[in-house]
Amino acid sequence: MQRTSRLKRELQLLSAEPPPGASCWQTEGRLDQLQAQIVGGADTPYEGGVFTLDINIPERYPFEPPKMRFLTPIYHPNIDNAGRICLDALKLPPKGAWRPALNISTLLTSIQLLMAEPNPDDPLMADISSEFKYNKPLYLEKAKKWTAEHAIQKNKGCVVTEEKTPENKNKKTAHKREALSAQENLEHTKKLVI
Repeated sequence: MQRTSRLKRELQLLSAEPPPGASCWQTEGRLDQLQAQIVGGADTPYEGGVFTLDINIPERYPFEPPKMRFLTPIYHPNIDNAGRICLDALKLPPKGAWRPALNISTLLTSIQLLMAEPNPDDPLMADISSEFKYNKPLYLEKAKKWTAEHAIQKNKGCVVTEEKTPENKNKKTAHKREALSAQENLEHTKKLVI
């Protein structure tokens, strides 16, 4: 009961006043399954990228942190190939810093900060951490390349599709709508960040 009412309040707040450069929503109408998007920060190798995250809310929330992972591939010392995130706020004490006063909005902001300022001393990816510490230009080049390949919206609303049948027309319209909506969200978020 407490979990449901808190999640509803958090989602209303995230909808009305999302953290700059981030958004969050329910998937399939379920309160325990959310997705979020974070826009890569200015002056970072992730600039211009839109990164999607999966958020699973445990039964014991807010006494247990949500499980969050990146769905969009990202080249980062604290995020592994499966999208898992090494961040104290996502772990229970004594090893972690999660406490019930934190919420999804603060976690999204913390992840944005981690993207801007990696912690190479507590890595999930030792090779990327070593690169970050000892060959930062190579790290930046690879992170920018991954961002360009995986996180930058390439479709500007123009969709090339196969022949026009009633079924394909509905699919095509949905894809156009999604592409335009994603692009509009990105442009709107950029305006908010700037």
